[in-house]
Amino acid sequence: MSNDKLENATGPDDPLRRELLRAAGVVTIGGIAGSALGLGSVAQAATSAEASGAAGLGAKLRGVQHFGITVEHMDRAFEFYTQVLGGTEVMRDGDFFGDRIQNTLLLTEEVRAVADKVNPLTLGIPDLRSGAQRLDVRFIQFDNVVIELLQYRDKEHPAGGDNNFAPTQDRTSPAFPRSMHVCFYIRDDVDFNQFIRDLEAESARRGMTNVKANRIIRATTEQERVSAPLDSNTNRITEGASAGWSLIYCKGPEGEQLEFVQVQGHAKQVFDGAFESRRKQLGG
Repeated sequence: MSNDKLENATGPDDPLRRELLRAAGVVTIGGIAGSALGLGSVAQAATSAEASGAAGLGAKLRGVQHFGITVEHMDRAFEFYTQVLGGTEVMRDGDFFGDRIQNTLLLTEEVRAVADKVNPLTLGIPDLRSGAQRLDVRFIQFDNVVIELLQYRDKEHPAGGDNNFAPTQDRTSPAFPRSMHVCFYIRDDVDFNQFIRDLEAESARRGMTNVKANRIIRATTEQERVSAPLDSNTNRITEGASAGWSLIYCKGPEGEQLEFVQVQGHAKQVFDGAFESRRKQLGG
């Protein structure tokens, strides 16, 4: 949970990831341009801008450190992000409880529950304060960002299983306000359509049958979605400001919203240019 723990951790990283990210998880706009232009320059630019008295809080930031996903089944989610998508574990910690962690994570929700005269437990607010519930976390390193998996569980239940404290949200549409998604960048030399087919097949082989990618053609049944042509796995944008951007949305094993993209051509030039402009603006 803390930056100190992350910075001191030495997970089973490969040399490329260690070279790209010695401090875990610096990412640039969209998590795209930075991997091509050098992630370290962002931190250097921010330091330079702060030293020169640049206005604004942005000059004090190093970038995005991680994205967090609260999961239903910790071991299943960990298997997906490490063994299916190939991330490497940074560290894990857990059994967190007490006043300090309760206030750190949940104070706003508790204040609202008191104001509304509602039992916090009915709103999915765990009682870490007394230790009735506990929090476990695992951090997973990708080339340009870290993903944190979080699970809240009753203290009687062992870590890693599927005994999550709060009920799983059934409404998964990305159109709901406050919805978020994690986007993964597919290498330029990878066949996007085949990648999505392989992703679903490998997930299903591991029993993660709820890992389902959308198609660019309409399907009104699961059989129609599965039977759609291979080339319907990717939405390739060929004109306008997003020309060169390819994408598809996909549900992860916990029902979380994922996106996979390739960024080439005009879109890549736009993001690379934005990264370079920001670097110069911050004094790099």
